[in-house]
Amino acid sequence: MKIAVAKEQDPAEPRVAATPDTVKKLKALGAEVAVEPGAGIKSGLPDADFAAAGATVSADALNGADVVLKVKRPEAAELGAYKRGALVLAIMDPYGADAALKSMADAGVTAFAMELMPRITRAQVMDVLSSQANLAGYRAVIDGAEAFGRAMPMMMTAAGTVPAAKVFIMGVGVAGLQAIATARRLGAIVTATDVRPATKEQVESLGAKFLAVEDEEFKNAQTAGGYAKEMSKEYQAKQAALTAEHIKKQDIVITTALIPGRPAPRLVTAEMVKSMKPGSVLVDLAVERGGNVEGAQPGQVVETDGVKIVGYTNVAGRVAASASSLYARNLLSFFETMVDKNSKALAVNWDDELVKATALTRDGAVVHPNFQPKSA
Repeated sequence: MKIAVAKEQDPAEPRVAATPDTVKKLKALGAEVAVEPGAGIKSGLPDADFAAAGATVSADALNGADVVLKVKRPEAAELGAYKRGALVLAIMDPYGADAALKSMADAGVTAFAMELMPRITRAQVMDVLSSQANLAGYRAVIDGAEAFGRAMPMMMTAAGTVPAAKVFIMGVGVAGLQAIATARRLGAIVTATDVRPATKEQVESLGAKFLAVEDEEFKNAQTAGGYAKEMSKEYQAKQAALTAEHIKKQDIVITTALIPGRPAPRLVTAEMVKSMKPGSVLVDLAVERGGNVEGAQPGQVVETDGVKIVGYTNVAGRVAASASSLYARNLLSFFETMVDKNSKALAVNWDDELVKATALTRDGAVVHPNFQPKSA
């Protein structure tokens, strides 16, 4: 079997879907591995490192490949180089992407969306949402600290005392928890909020203070899959009032709230932004889904009355070497379940719950129940 590691076509995507370490492990599974030239250069991985690991570095790496490993889903223009029946593993971003899914189905590829991996114990090592969100949460604090014109920790000097920065994390998923831990390491005073009651203990265990309206609705605000539920308008109003008062006193606010398949919930209004002190910073990790902060612009740092709103996109990609390393291991772990260890041949178990949860297209059709084309 031949595995191709594709170079990302999006110039804003610095990550790569394999590393020399995972290439060695793919070869141990019996695969021939081909890498497109320059695929890893933005992650600090030159072609020579892939060649040293046993990969063939070739411009026609995709030619005849049985499996293609990518970071982002292939666009229609790329699919012409893919063999019909090839397995494609990537972050597919399938919500609202009907035309892209049809393109993959028409090209005859079998596409797997890594971000649809079920959150079960055996799939933890394949969980790309967690591996990438963890780094995004870390980088959000670094970006916030960089935009903040003061020191983060309290410093007592002969010339006077520098107070510790106050950092508020909104949304305590994987990204939020890492943001809390990073801000605490940098010496900030950290508070955090989330609609899921289970997060209160996690926040406090990291040394931060939890902020929420803790009513009956709050106690039942989590789905069976561990995601946040959309809250009622009444709860949102109460939480917004509490948050608005708290935000006035904060130096850095980091928002991480996302609900899969939906626009990002608006957490910080223009009035809240206006209430913050000049020099304060907001970092919006949900800017690519419409943003949690009113006024956030994808890929830009917007300044309003001295308050900066940081809207960098692909924040995990801003730590590209680390993000690629973790993502490549996620892909490897999933791919290992598709190989017969004895014959060293592809053997996808279509009844495996991991395969069922992630398969988007197969045999020329969109097969995932959540993304079936709507009948006219």
